[in-house]
Amino acid sequence: MNNIIKNLYFNKTRTSAGFIILVQSLPKQKSMKKQTVSFELITYDTLEELSQEEKSLMLKAIETRKNAYAPYSNFQVGAAVLLENGEVVIGNNQENASYPSGLCAERVAMFQAGARYPGVIIKSIAISAASKVYTVHRPAAPCGNCRQSILEYEAKQGTPIALLLMGEQGLIYKCHSVGDILPLAFDSSFLK
Repeated sequence: MNNIIKNLYFNKTRTSAGFIILVQSLPKQKSMKKQTVSFELITYDTLEELSQEEKSLMLKAIETRKNAYAPYSNFQVGAAVLLENGEVVIGNNQENASYPSGLCAERVAMFQAGARYPGVIIKSIAISAASKVYTVHRPAAPCGNCRQSILEYEAKQGTPIALLLMGEQGLIYKCHSVGDILPLAFDSSFLK
């Protein structure tokens, strides 16, 4: 017991009445550094401000969003992936009564691109979100699982994948890389 207490930085002292008191002493503090993690985000007011290629990609994401199967959340998401060979691969969210069994639009599109065009560089992904219950006025970013999946493709191909994000109306966000919105990411370098 004494060894365990010492390892936890407790010192044992006895009072005059015979009680044992444990006094915690903290280990020596190391110097702390506060750091800021930031990234560049480009915002557009309308689709017309995007390049023709980006606008076309976002319009495909909007179109495929309308076919999403979202009977439980009523939140429809469409994704369109642009490949280096010019092909566009689409996906939309596919929900399931057993919620974890569903898939997000981003992963449907990314996995389909990986399966149909193995080894072809993914240049960008456009994502559009809408709700059957309210109007989505701001861009919806990919969930954590989707960010991690897109990051895996970035690492695999060695080049960033640009993200275009949009709701039903309002601003459009553009990020240079999914790594921008997934700082301190877990990747294969931890598995060596």
